[in-house]
Amino acid sequence: MLEQVKTIAVDGPSASGKSSVSKGVAAELGFIYVDSGALYRGVTWQAIRKGADPQDAKAVVDAMHAADWHFFVQDGAAIFSIDGDVPVQELREKDVREAVADVAVIPEVRTFVVESLRTLKNFGSLVMEGRDIGSVVFPDSPYKFYLDADPEERAMRRYRELVAVGEDEKAHEVMESLKKRDQIDSTRKTDPLVVAPGAHKIDSTSMTLDEVIETIVGAVKGNS
Repeated sequence: MLEQVKTIAVDGPSASGKSSVSKGVAAELGFIYVDSGALYRGVTWQAIRKGADPQDAKAVVDAMHAADWHFFVQDGAAIFSIDGDVPVQELREKDVREAVADVAVIPEVRTFVVESLRTLKNFGSLVMEGRDIGSVVFPDSPYKFYLDADPEERAMRRYRELVAVGEDEKAHEVMESLKKRDQIDSTRKTDPLVVAPGAHKIDSTSMTLDEVIETIVGAVKGNS
């Protein structure tokens, strides 16, 4: 039965469409949307505002553990506060975007994030997007999906996103940034980006957003 489903894992590289797809699936199924990447950006933001060098693992971990983290659901999404502040736009700032890859490879940070994400099951059924949800966070979930698209398509998607919010970025810079992040994600020692065993792989290069959403919703309902 569908009402017994607790976690739908949506993984994939940067700009593969995970956020839009996961939000759409969550809305259609009435599940809670979780952006796991926001938590890594939250750790990064906290480190930066406390004056820690994002490449100094000890300083980052100390800032992370010293903070008071609180998780709650608002408007159908799981979000968090750090020392009473709820960062939203701050997590999309350029300094955070550029540093998060360094922070996300720190083993203690990954452990903190994974453990925090697992507690969100207490809120109810989830659609969680990330890079290791199906392989590490919820490996036993029967509903695992891996989204991908051609690198050029992913770069254009990210470029359009940045331009839409007023960021002054060049298309070739976005492409280089994605290549760098892909390299880091796929080669890090702790929880590298992989296609989780049993995951449904979806190439969204030539698919519309609605088509991808319906593919996942159909698979979930068909196996419930």
